[in-house]
Amino acid sequence: MRKTAAKLLTVAALATSLATVVSGTAVADPSVTPASVDIVGVGSDTTQALLNQLATDYNSSLGAGSTAPHLYSWDATGTSPITPKTGASSIARPNGSGAGISALNANTSATVDFARSSRPAGASDPHGLAFVLLAKDAITWSAKSGGNAPASLTQDQLTKIYNCTYTNWQQISSSLPNATIKPYLPQANSGTRQVFLAAISTPTPGTCVTTGPQENEGTDAALNDADAVFPYSIGHYIGQTNGHSSGSDAVGVLTLRNVQVGTTVYNPVVSGHINTSLVNTVFGRGLFDVFRNTEWTATDTHGTALQAIFGPDGWICNDSVAGADITSYGFLTSVACGVSTVS
Repeated sequence: MRKTAAKLLTVAALATSLATVVSGTAVADPSVTPASVDIVGVGSDTTQALLNQLATDYNSSLGAGSTAPHLYSWDATGTSPITPKTGASSIARPNGSGAGISALNANTSATVDFARSSRPAGASDPHGLAFVLLAKDAITWSAKSGGNAPASLTQDQLTKIYNCTYTNWQQISSSLPNATIKPYLPQANSGTRQVFLAAISTPTPGTCVTTGPQENEGTDAALNDADAVFPYSIGHYIGQTNGHSSGSDAVGVLTLRNVQVGTTVYNPVVSGHINTSLVNTVFGRGLFDVFRNTEWTATDTHGTALQAIFGPDGWICNDSVAGADITSYGFLTSVACGVSTVS
């Protein structure tokens, strides 16, 4: 859905746009050094591929020779340090929502303009940051195809796995193998990690939990284990299976599994899209681009450029190509696109 009926994509236009996006080549770090006036972001792994595609399509929409600020986004992983734009300070490449937000707070627009975040504002975030909604997503758990994990786990069972109350599959069901469960989490700056742990009411994971695999990458050798359990962005997974995978950024050996909340069992994917009913549970989340609020609300050239791209009336929230990008990369568009929450 978009913000008004007039802004809804037609089925034909969406199908055409999706075909173009799916068949396109993978995009990554900026292929040029962004200019000092360009809008540059860092941070979340979950939305890095989508932002790269949005940047490519937005810049194309400006037309050849345009002097308007262009949009660029740096991936969460790769060589480090990076120099985000011309004249910027070199910084350690931010990996994850938390690291992106920290880089945004520690620098000025001469270096970083926004942070990609797959979690909402938190109590520990710096004050004065605007979390601007980009799209919607949900998280489930994943396991190796053909491994020992069941097809579905309840919210309570996931809690007990990650607080280490359950360490053997037979504690869940006697029909499961007598084998040790191996729960994994992404690194501490991961927004996916934070939202998942909040959903299972486990702010501090138990000592049986291993931290380390890059989020949303089923190619990590540690996850090639019959007993591994790993949280995963449903949208990112769908995007990867839509052809938007590259190198280690792929589903690998993992398949998404069902999660039960209360008495309802949710299949994470319905008709090729995120199960919208799951989005409305604790496993659902917003995806955000984060700005310094003083810049987000400014009426100068920089603030105007931010609003033109990310605002409620901006390109991402209204253009049919941007809407097709969001859908093709596995996420859900939202009527609240461009709405901000200040930390």
